[in-house]
Amino acid sequence: MKSIVAITVASCLAVTTAAAQTSQQSMPGMDMSQHDMTNMQNPPNHTDQQIQEPANPMTPTGAAWPMPELLQEVNGRPPKKLSEFIQLGDTNNPTLKQAAAIVRRSEAQAKQAGLYPNPSIGYQGEQIRGGSFGGGEHGAYIAQSIVLGGKLGLRRNIYEQQKKSDEASAEAQIERVHGDIAQAFYKTLAAQETVVVRRRLLKLTLDAVETVHQLTNVGQADAPDILQSEVEAEQAKIEYTTAQRNFLQNFRVLAAAAGKSDLPASPLDGVLDAIPDIDTEHIVATIIQDSPTVKQALLDITVAEATLKDAKRESIPDLQLKAGEQYNFETVSVLPTKAAGPQSFASAGVNLPIWNRNQGAKQAADADIDRAQQELQRVKLSLRQQAEPLVQMYLSSKFEADRYRTQLIPRAGQAYQLYLQKYQSMATAYPQVLVSQRTLFQLQVSYIQALSIAWQNAIALQHLTLKGGLEAPTATGTATTINLPGGGGRE
Repeated sequence: MKSIVAITVASCLAVTTAAAQTSQQSMPGMDMSQHDMTNMQNPPNHTDQQIQEPANPMTPTGAAWPMPELLQEVNGRPPKKLSEFIQLGDTNNPTLKQAAAIVRRSEAQAKQAGLYPNPSIGYQGEQIRGGSFGGGEHGAYIAQSIVLGGKLGLRRNIYEQQKKSDEASAEAQIERVHGDIAQAFYKTLAAQETVVVRRRLLKLTLDAVETVHQLTNVGQADAPDILQSEVEAEQAKIEYTTAQRNFLQNFRVLAAAAGKSDLPASPLDGVLDAIPDIDTEHIVATIIQDSPTVKQALLDITVAEATLKDAKRESIPDLQLKAGEQYNFETVSVLPTKAAGPQSFASAGVNLPIWNRNQGAKQAADADIDRAQQELQRVKLSLRQQAEPLVQMYLSSKFEADRYRTQLIPRAGQAYQLYLQKYQSMATAYPQVLVSQRTLFQLQVSYIQALSIAWQNAIALQHLTLKGGLEAPTATGTATTINLPGGGGRE
């Protein structure tokens, strides 16, 4: 009789053992190359009942809803790679177009600042009432300002340097967009892996519910075992549903970073456990020396120096030329009556820089150079301040992921198998199997989280700590009016 019971118990636990072996063979850290979520199937639908001591061991207690599947349509779509999202971002992210427009604006401002003043023409009359002179003098003139001191070239140079600064800002914005997309991609990939792990756990818990009911039928399990197994199954359903929704949420964030918020969710094609190997000391030095924000700060100094040079030249007066032709109706003879006739006139002059020598503008430009130099130092210090925590978090999470992969998960998997074998031989209680099972899968989830954090920090370092791919890019200059056609100079 004992041999018959043992055979029955062994046969009833075969499903759980096979599922556990499958779980250990495909757990994160052992084989992270599996990203296929397309083979998910629903378990049998059970009838809702109130929790109670089971009169029929084969009848489940409590509410046993079917396995929630939110990603069936998603899994039917072709997987997307990181490079595809980068291409989408380059094409659709509005901040990149804004940055390009800022560069074009500075280029146009440089062109406008260097335009020569327009000439002016007009009518000139003198002694119009005539009197004894017989009608006065009437004519036309043309006037032209001649810009001296090379001021036009200096004005244009300010905006040419500003354009270079804006180009550095545009380069920084590209890094921000690409960095945000890459971080969102690997965060979503981690969420996808978590869905796979949570589904494996749910499958095991549902199989365990069936197994416990079979064991109860042969007198080898009781009501507490049934209730505990069903609690684990319901908890696994909640976690599986949450994991699926977390994937959808992260995919929406990824699509928004790429500028395509209406992009249908699809699986991702990537390898989560291939964490990049980074020389942290070298990359921090690279960030401080080669970051586009440092380049922009250096170019802002150049803009301020160009502004000071122009301010020193602005006190040089322009030459004002004026010439015209008029007809003089003054009578020069009585018999016969004869007017003086055509006559020409010309004038030339300059403003005397006595009171206004552009002193305030020169002082302001000099102060702006000091501000720009201090801004360069501030940017470098800020970059180091941002980079150092990223380095430590990268190293810590990489170490953590390695320990999960090589130490924790293998041991937890072995412990789970041993407890399962003891339970099959009736040497341990079923709750201990559940505890070891949950520990194993929780370690797998923690491993995925450690990989995700390592990726986030590695990407942040690779993209020079720049973030904010959907924040409006900054401009060096402003959209002020420059060198109006009627103004004759820079404003």
